[in-house]
Amino acid sequence: MPPKTATNSQPHIGRKIQRIRTIKGIQQKNFAKLLGIHSSTLSNIENSENVDEQRLQQIADALEMSVETIKNFNEEAVINYIQHINEGAVGNQGNDMTNHFNPVEKLVEVFEDNKKLYERLLDSEHKRNEQLESQLMKTVATK
Repeated sequence: MPPKTATNSQPHIGRKIQRIRTIKGIQQKNFAKLLGIHSSTLSNIENSENVDEQRLQQIADALEMSVETIKNFNEEAVINYIQHINEGAVGNQGNDMTNHFNPVEKLVEVFEDNKKLYERLLDSEHKRNEQLESQLMKTVATK
């Protein structure tokens, strides 16, 4: 049996399941109960590099995601997926995360909004200064 290494190209499905479960905040004993299996069985699954397709489908259903989502798991994508579920943005359980929240784009959007707000404020202040200067000139002219 070859040693397990981080460079192994075979995905470790069990670890992916465990990480997804943890990110979703589901305790192992509760998840095992949901699956109808013993906690030790779930522990064995989470420590396995491979999981049979039938069991993987059962786990995917319980996690409310597709088998492909588990197989293609990367932590950032799952966090986005869970965030969209919590916000009600994902309508299908089998959705393959086509809607992603990009924090950099959101930050740029906020900066643009702030810039527009400051420009409007500056415009308003210029107009106010013009009005005050006009009133000052009228006052000086009448004296």
